[in-house]
Amino acid sequence: MKKNVYIVLTSVILIVVLTLTLSMLNRKKRDISDREAGGLATQITDLYDKAKDLVLKEEYRDAKAIYAQLLENTHDEEFAQRVQKDIMELNMRMVFSAYPTDDSIIHTIKKGDTLSGLAKKYNTTVDLIMKSNNLTNDLIRINDGLKIYTASYKVLVDRSQNILTLKSNDSILKTYRVATGINNSTPVGTFKIVNKLKDPVWYRTGAVVPSGSPENILGTRWMGISAAGYGIHGTTQPESIGQHITAGCVRMVDSDVKELYSIVPIGTEVTIIE
Repeated sequence: MKKNVYIVLTSVILIVVLTLTLSMLNRKKRDISDREAGGLATQITDLYDKAKDLVLKEEYRDAKAIYAQLLENTHDEEFAQRVQKDIMELNMRMVFSAYPTDDSIIHTIKKGDTLSGLAKKYNTTVDLIMKSNNLTNDLIRINDGLKIYTASYKVLVDRSQNILTLKSNDSILKTYRVATGINNSTPVGTFKIVNKLKDPVWYRTGAVVPSGSPENILGTRWMGISAAGYGIHGTTQPESIGQHITAGCVRMVDSDVKELYSIVPIGTEVTIIE
């Protein structure tokens, strides 16, 4: 009887000791895991701060490389979205500055060169040449160098998501929230930008609405596409962005449409998907 009691007590003690040992090991693993996670979070924060600092120093390539590294190593969706937004803002800084990029060249100005002629030659826009070279007028001097983009731009509109994506040589430069047509009235297909207008007049049924009027829903820019009557334009109703509300056109916040207008030339491919 005593022997049986001894065996039972010994077994209980062994079980308790084993349980405590396993518990301590698990706690130790959790502590190590927490320290590793904390260390990784600190590294990510330090890298993010470094990227921001590099942007301020205009060391854009190095900043972009760090942003790419951050995206690869984070599992935080909210943080990843913030980094992606930073990348797109950085892309625009690079586009609208003299900073050298893989999709641009330096053109040495020769006698007879004009901004409009150079824009036509390189299939870009006068606006983009001026902004990327910090020009305030069309005066250019022989032997000066101008940064000129040679990229092939494309526009992709997802009408179900109300997202417009600008691509440069198939790399995403930036995405924009837009409004598209009510009842699927925005046409689906591949089109071209066929005309561009600043401060467009809106010709609606029975009326002509001048540019600058709060009733002119086209805003400050118009880019007509090869689907007759349709285009990409600004708005005087920014609260409508993100909705299926237009008569079929793609509507953008005015600051966004000005940015896009400056970059894409006539002939740019516009693909609209469901």
